[in-house]
Amino acid sequence: MTETTHLQTTPPGGGAKPRSPEFRLAADALRGLRQDLIHDAFAYRLLPRMRVDGPVTRRLPGRLREYAAWTPHALICVAALLTLAIATVDQGVALALGLLAVIPVLLTMVRPIGAFWLSLAATPLAVPFGDPWGDWPWLPGSFACHLTVLTVVAIRTRPRTAAWMWALTALYGILAETLFGSAGRYGTNTGPLLVVSALVLLAVTVWHVRREARQEVTAQQTVTAHERSRRTLLEERTTIARELHDVVAHHMSVVAIQAEAAPYRVENPPPELEKAFATIRENAVAALTELRRVLGVVRAEDYEAPDAPQPTLADLEGLLANVREAGLRVEKAVTGAVRELPQGVELSAYRIVQEALSNSLRHAPGATARVEIGYVLGGLGLRIVNGPPPNPSLIKPSPGAGHGITGMRERVAMLNGEMTAGATDDGGYEVTVFLPVALPDEGEA
Repeated sequence: MTETTHLQTTPPGGGAKPRSPEFRLAADALRGLRQDLIHDAFAYRLLPRMRVDGPVTRRLPGRLREYAAWTPHALICVAALLTLAIATVDQGVALALGLLAVIPVLLTMVRPIGAFWLSLAATPLAVPFGDPWGDWPWLPGSFACHLTVLTVVAIRTRPRTAAWMWALTALYGILAETLFGSAGRYGTNTGPLLVVSALVLLAVTVWHVRREARQEVTAQQTVTAHERSRRTLLEERTTIARELHDVVAHHMSVVAIQAEAAPYRVENPPPELEKAFATIRENAVAALTELRRVLGVVRAEDYEAPDAPQPTLADLEGLLANVREAGLRVEKAVTGAVRELPQGVELSAYRIVQEALSNSLRHAPGATARVEIGYVLGGLGLRIVNGPPPNPSLIKPSPGAGHGITGMRERVAMLNGEMTAGATDDGGYEVTVFLPVALPDEGEA
């Protein structure tokens, strides 16, 4: 028995036919028209003041510079006065024609799209007040008003909006001449208006394109300058890191060699002295290995870091023993159920304890310290506290110090943890850290 499955490509009842490219193009055009000239057509958009940091305006005195910022508003007012003069010359009803010609021009300063619609609507309203034997369908005042409105609105909006305004103006002129034209009139002036407005809008569009291109070039230059500065900074840091690697590695190697050779230069050295020199050498070798692991990567592109495990909290005993041999009395207390934590948390916790104890050795020689580790639900708690130095005169200045606390904070912030550090009431210092750790069953639901 063979089963055949028929795929139904159209839903029951008939599906919509795919739209033609022409239909989609028309739909996109109407959508653009609605977005540019219909949606929020009378929205309040105040004309901003002109910037006064140009090559000419910045040379003006302070008072004149303040006045220069109102130049666009002054030009629109002058254009409105010229339109008023054109509309009211040799006309019967000067007041009505003047208002119909001036209001749209002034409205461009606050509601530009609304000013266009008002100018287009005022054109037929002005016809009964004009000369019945004059040009059709634009009276002189309406001609000047609409041309001024098209120019200002095109400057304040974008080229697509200017194209829609010109198209609607042409549509109105064609319909007015076709449906309401009169053979007895001297002639029509839709053609001259469309030609002049097309040239003006083309000039405005070129100005828009040029300004956007200049802004884009400026933005690219800013980005390029920022990237160049950042690259220079990284190159400088790389150079410093390489120099640091060379200088510190050299001195640490010298320390290790001298520590190894020192017991042979003393006749019958005591066991304590031999042990101290051995400890110095071991610390120098360990520091040199760590330095090459961290900074050696900037030495050359083909550098391969030594394959060595990163320290964890299980290695704290060795760290504490090393610190005790350096003269710091330190004890450790662990609370909670010891468990394995993510490697990043283990490494950061180890480094924080290491840096805190190093600060204790540097700033409180001979003091006592305590390391508390708490395995709690949802995280790991650390508390490293040291007492006041018994002899403050033994404290030596540490040039270049001060990055230890910053490094600890960066490690804690990287793990979204919390950290506090500050002096205690008895003159010691305390570092408290909490590193969050997700529960094993989180994210398995």
